[in-house]
Amino acid sequence: MSGALSNQVALVSGAARGIGRAVALKLAAAGCDIAANYYNSADEAEALCAEIRSMGRRAVAIQASVGIPASVDELFVELRKHFDRIDIIVSNAASGVLKPTTEMTLKHWRWCMETNALALNLLAQRALPLIPAGSGRIIALSSLGASRAMPHYGFIGASKAALEALVRSLAQELGPRGIRVNTVSAGVVDTDALAYFPNRDEVLAGFAARTPAGPVLTPQDVADAVYLLCLPEARMINGATLMVDGGFAISG
Repeated sequence: MSGALSNQVALVSGAARGIGRAVALKLAAAGCDIAANYYNSADEAEALCAEIRSMGRRAVAIQASVGIPASVDELFVELRKHFDRIDIIVSNAASGVLKPTTEMTLKHWRWCMETNALALNLLAQRALPLIPAGSGRIIALSSLGASRAMPHYGFIGASKAALEALVRSLAQELGPRGIRVNTVSAGVVDTDALAYFPNRDEVLAGFAARTPAGPVLTPQDVADAVYLLCLPEARMINGATLMVDGGFAISG
């Protein structure tokens, strides 16, 4: 298979389902071999890898909790058994607790911050020796909650804001090495994760009513944006947040 990203290697965290799965398939279609990280969804991750292999690319599923340093170390031990380089890192895995902020605890804070923000730094640190000189793309997945107050989303939103701040710092530090670090911030995507929102139907209806480009945002739309930032033509985009929300954020 040939493609715009032919023979590159991409590590995608949280790749088994939803946006992560769409990103992995998009990058594979563009020519990438895939290291598909997952935490609980082993069967889904293996099915994803089988689909990618049917496209003529290499793929391996690797279990790890990306917010825990020792687990990330184990991830890279396994990754090195299959690949000797990493060209693209997509920090997509996310978790959190959907409750009013006044009901949250220190445990909830650490859970959100470590999984949603610290993970980006851990993946970048461990990957640096494997990124070829003068190249590399690191892309973090954020959400509208990084800059907007959303019910039951306080700690998750704070972790996404921290994630975007980390992206800017990494972009400044790694830019001279040819590594570009950016954020893709998605609007409301109806994935399995949204099913846990107590106000899911209200969130979907509100997004549909206020989005100029159309009522539905899919994981594929987000994956397409990740792909754009991986292209050579995006070499001077660094430290940016690319909003993929159909115009929701401009609608007041």
